[in-house]
Amino acid sequence: MRLIIVRHGETEENLRDVIQGHLPGVLSKNGIEQARKVALRLKKERIDFIYSSDLARAVDTAKEIVRHHPEARLTFTPELRERHMGEFEGKTHREIGWDVIEMSGTYPDPKSGESKKQMLERVGHFLSEIAGKHPQGNILLVGHGGSIGALLTHLVGKEFSDDNKKDLKNTGVTVIEVGREGAKLHLFNCTAHL
Repeated sequence: MRLIIVRHGETEENLRDVIQGHLPGVLSKNGIEQARKVALRLKKERIDFIYSSDLARAVDTAKEIVRHHPEARLTFTPELRERHMGEFEGKTHREIGWDVIEMSGTYPDPKSGESKKQMLERVGHFLSEIAGKHPQGNILLVGHGGSIGALLTHLVGKEFSDDNKKDLKNTGVTVIEVGREGAKLHLFNCTAHL
């Protein structure tokens, strides 16, 4: 199985440093252009299936890509959503005092949302499911910093901290081949198309 993993385009909320979690998010003008550019970059790739988070910012990015791959089956799934941040959603990092926490890369679990462990389990379940369905396929996944970090944690066997997750660029492309011997990372977070 070959995975092409793409983070959604920049959102208006990203520009304002708003914690989005399960909020839909609205692609900024730049985010729309990023989605178009990554779609053009992936135009010649063979893609059999596309799975995307069902949150608007990922949906809109995936819809740009699928224009060049009308034969690929597109499925929206909540399993690729960003981590549910509960009471923190809709607030800026500064409003809840995370401008200082960002430096350490350690975010507290929200009381009413999803723990980091729960998100890892959710994404791990999804990964097992698609590996069973498409062991030989070329699959595009459109997600978020957190869900992509969780995918990478499962695939490459080391934890991607919140700090590493912040380094995942909007529409960054990661390519991983998954086989019997494990996963091989071919490309990480590439934004050459921008």
